[in-house]
Amino acid sequence: MTDLNSPNLYFNRELSWLRFNTRVLAQAMDKTLPPLEKLKFLAIYGTNLDEFYMIRVAGLKALYKARIQQTGPDQMTPREQLDAIHGYLHDEQRLLESCYSSILEELEGKGVYIRSYPELGDAQQENIALQFWEQIYPVIIPIATDATHPFPHLNNLSFALALTLSDSQGNIKHGLIRIPRILPRFFTVDQTFVPIESIVENFIGELFPGYTKIASAPFRVTRNADIDITEHEADDFLEILEEGLRARNKGSLVRLELTEGADENLLAFLTSHLKLYHEDTYYYKGIPLNLGSFWQIVGDKALSHLILPTFAPKTMPPLDNDDIFEVIGKQSILLNHPYDSFDPVVKFITQASKDPQVLAIRMTLYRVGSQSPIVRALIDAARDGKQVTVLVELKARFDEENNLHWAKALEDAGAHVVYGIPNLKVHAKIAQVIRREKEKLRGYLHLATGNYNPSTAKIYTDISYFTTGSEYNSDATRFFHYLTGFAAHIELDRLSMSPTQIKPKLLKLIDRESQRGKEGHIILKANSLVDPGIIKALYKASRRGTKVDLIIRGICCLRPGVEGVSENIRVHSIIGKYLEHPRIYCFKHETPGCYISSADLMPRNLVRRVELMTPIEEPALAQKVEQILQLQLSDNQLRWELDSDGEYSRSKPTNKVINNHTILENYAAKLYNKTRKSTPEYINKLTHQILKNK
Repeated sequence: MTDLNSPNLYFNRELSWLRFNTRVLAQAMDKTLPPLEKLKFLAIYGTNLDEFYMIRVAGLKALYKARIQQTGPDQMTPREQLDAIHGYLHDEQRLLESCYSSILEELEGKGVYIRSYPELGDAQQENIALQFWEQIYPVIIPIATDATHPFPHLNNLSFALALTLSDSQGNIKHGLIRIPRILPRFFTVDQTFVPIESIVENFIGELFPGYTKIASAPFRVTRNADIDITEHEADDFLEILEEGLRARNKGSLVRLELTEGADENLLAFLTSHLKLYHEDTYYYKGIPLNLGSFWQIVGDKALSHLILPTFAPKTMPPLDNDDIFEVIGKQSILLNHPYDSFDPVVKFITQASKDPQVLAIRMTLYRVGSQSPIVRALIDAARDGKQVTVLVELKARFDEENNLHWAKALEDAGAHVVYGIPNLKVHAKIAQVIRREKEKLRGYLHLATGNYNPSTAKIYTDISYFTTGSEYNSDATRFFHYLTGFAAHIELDRLSMSPTQIKPKLLKLIDRESQRGKEGHIILKANSLVDPGIIKALYKASRRGTKVDLIIRGICCLRPGVEGVSENIRVHSIIGKYLEHPRIYCFKHETPGCYISSADLMPRNLVRRVELMTPIEEPALAQKVEQILQLQLSDNQLRWELDSDGEYSRSKPTNKVINNHTILENYAAKLYNKTRKSTPEYINKLTHQILKNK
């Protein structure tokens, strides 16, 4: 029998992530999508890759430099992983460039252009020149580099031009022009987007008077952006975090991006100062640096006809009732965002902040956004004298600065703010409102898979659950006491909490369902599956004949289809208009058999974070969740399936195209416009029809 610890049974997590980003890139080549929708996926691909280099590659480099041969279940060393990453990405570059070229051609067919300054007509050049003098020239600074002008520090994700110049006597000089982030990446004229570096290149003589340009090269640098801090008491922690944020721009360099064809002498000047390995240098042909900047074009309102229509979620009855507490008090409610509006979640907090019967509001905040109506409502509640307790996770990566701002604002308003737990990130999504009703106190609870962020709730799929269940609220109260006080260990009854309860609970559920053998069925939906203990439990379930369906959007280290180990496991990935974000765990023969969670199936979530997992005990609501999963497993347009060799193949439409995002949009709109009923079965009926007609 195959040893379940064999490295051959585990995919490397970094390479699995790269394959996920390749599936994102594939969306940018989907012929069924309008051109700006494709460009959007190109932007997502680029921003994903930036973060991957800033965190994952930087971490591997640090391990290699420290001569640590730490390996995961796949047993690849840091050096082996770095070599594989570099090879994968360099191979993918030509595909990326071809994809961009195709999108560019399609945009031009719609009268939209991305062109450099020399490609413009005379009138357009005159317009852009005026924009240069009015908007660019007053902001940018030419930088000389010589014995008295040292090579400048370049912040993380800095974008600049490297220059070789000559004076009237033929003396050669080198210089830089940094492009500040406060300037637009593209300047526009007549639906033509002009990259800023091509504009600046044309005016180098104005920035270095008396010098002639010999060569120039746009470039971009990436640094290690992981913040390594030692946690202290609250006041010290705030100060240390602020220092860490400043240090992020001083991390070691991990990547250099250039346009192809850069002058060799200029490149030698640049690399001599940056001191990067050759494999960490990427040359792009015919594509602007900083793919994430395409969001500027995607977001241009004048071009909205070139992107998929925006879905406007509605608030279904009875949640359109003025009194949300009256509605939740009568029944537990489950919402499937973004098809069900996120407004009731915002209303839950804003109404609580104004309700004289509300005594206390407690919440965890991880990523809330820069303009948060929820945090503003909490501030109002605190100023009104309500007891407001908020855990603001200051260690939420790349949201630290925003969370720091809100934490201080909440404290200033009089709220009790907790900054996290030493050595653990608090990633749980929970809000509790305590209300006085008829001389008794009643708890209202919201539990979710996603963040309290109305903006991302329009583009992420997530599950929200409202309840007044007394056992749920008792657990919630103990949970918040744990966050704010001293408690070496707590056990929740209805809810499960990591790092102590979720993994053991999942292992127990997997084992019990697998005892049903071929009658058993497990469906797990998560962003990532990395945890070796969970993977081994699923392998054992497969050996018993139990059917296992995994809907894993991103990283999956489990290898399906291995004879005698995982032939009963199928791994699916949904990539489409919306970012699939819920964590849902279902077990056919368990009661309850449906759980939602903030926790992914990764060691960091199950062992190193504070997370919550919630059972959905109401049969109708559990059925709604299960039918969502069945619909996604039937999808033949957005679904990919993982092969035993690590490659993903895209599902192919048969006689009936099933796009779960479009179906759920259309049906939610139809329900709101025509039926206006509060039935939770709308997905059930629809999915039944789809499965019946497959």
